[in-house]
Amino acid sequence: METPQSQTNDNNCQHRRGYSRGEALINNAPYVGMLVLGAALFVVGSLNSTWGWLLAGAYLLYGIAGALWIMIFLCPYCHFWNSTGCPCGYGLIAAKLRGKKSNDYFKKMFKRHIPVIVPLWFIPVLAGGFCVLTSFSWLLLVLLILFAVDAFVVLPLFSRKHGCVNCPQKHSCPWMAGKSGGEE
Repeated sequence: METPQSQTNDNNCQHRRGYSRGEALINNAPYVGMLVLGAALFVVGSLNSTWGWLLAGAYLLYGIAGALWIMIFLCPYCHFWNSTGCPCGYGLIAAKLRGKKSNDYFKKMFKRHIPVIVPLWFIPVLAGGFCVLTSFSWLLLVLLILFAVDAFVVLPLFSRKHGCVNCPQKHSCPWMAGKSGGEE
């Protein structure tokens, strides 16, 4: 079994395991679930109006654009660029979009570009919360709770305990620094 000391920081980074396309799809399920639930909040919160559907579509497009943003502006700085070692599969897609950059700047780029997608977690909560207060429905409340559980519990926990746990960058990553809990 490979140890962290045997991992390198060059473009051909050795990693503990590769992820299949199926595993990458599974690893993206919490994010996709968050986007679908967020879009559903707009539709149900607007009582199935045209505006609700337009907002839902805009939210889904923002979610897709956010993933592409990360692939273009963060992934080139990652150890797993152009490898199957990326749990979500972004590394292979990023290699088709942009050339490799120095891993030394990953932390800086993470801090710079993650804020672009952070509103995806809060826009549906704010909109759904407003709609629950102004035109209560049990369906809307259930969707809001499911969204919150997926976005704020399932997705971060899944990332931390599954995808990030084997990453050689976890000690320099702003998301994982101090959260590894000794899991190495």
